[in-house]
Amino acid sequence: MDAAKVKSLNLTAAKMRRHALEAIQCANSGHIGGSFSIAEILSVLYFDRMHIDPKNPRWEDRDRFVLSKGHCTPTTYSALALRGFFPVEDLKTFRKIDSNLSGHIEMKHVPGVDMSAGSLGQGLSVATGMALAGKTDGKNYRVYAITGDGEIEEGQIWEAAMAAAHFKLDNLVLFVDNNQLQLDGAVSEVMSVNPIDEKFRAFGWNAINADGNDVEALNAALDEAEKVSGKPTVIVCHTVKGKGVSIFEGGVKWHGGRPTAEEYKTAYAELDARIAELEG
Repeated sequence: MDAAKVKSLNLTAAKMRRHALEAIQCANSGHIGGSFSIAEILSVLYFDRMHIDPKNPRWEDRDRFVLSKGHCTPTTYSALALRGFFPVEDLKTFRKIDSNLSGHIEMKHVPGVDMSAGSLGQGLSVATGMALAGKTDGKNYRVYAITGDGEIEEGQIWEAAMAAAHFKLDNLVLFVDNNQLQLDGAVSEVMSVNPIDEKFRAFGWNAINADGNDVEALNAALDEAEKVSGKPTVIVCHTVKGKGVSIFEGGVKWHGGRPTAEEYKTAYAELDARIAELEG
């Protein structure tokens, strides 16, 4: 990946975070921490990897994306808007009663969304079904999904993991957002899921560890995943909850909620400075 592409993807991730921050402030609620930790993953997928067409969101041969951690909509909606699926101005209607942009991601009203989500733990099952359908139909599309590390405490994740390996779904890539925090505290204290990579390998998956906030590391991991035949790939993404804003980073209180006016001002200024640096 050349330097210009790296800079462009980092800039897009920073813009996503700024739009997400604005949307949460307008809505008076939202999930900052997990949304901010996946910005680089979304940037790489939507602006470099996935074969998609904003003018034809239901294109049969498109790559599919499943946000299993369905509450992390602020950056996901921002990615879709910046990619051209709907106007960026719509982001300010986030969570409004008459808006299409609900708090949990919804495919019925939002172009570019491949699965509606609410309860955690279900997305990998859907992604597995999509990947199996692609294999059955002789299609070349790939399926990508993102779960949280707290989310993989759900048993359904492991049923789906077993099925994906059984059907040899090498067109499926799962990102685990391993930011080490969930609603009630540290994942290691609530219900440890470690070692994540070894667990997936035991279920028959190819497992890769990567810095999930580094676009070059993510790109390299995806290159490696595409070379694997006969098994699905999990990329365990070591991330920082609230990444990109110093007052949010690593804070469990930012799983959900809204910054104060002063916190918003501080966060916005920090993101603005980062965008200006990358644009310069």
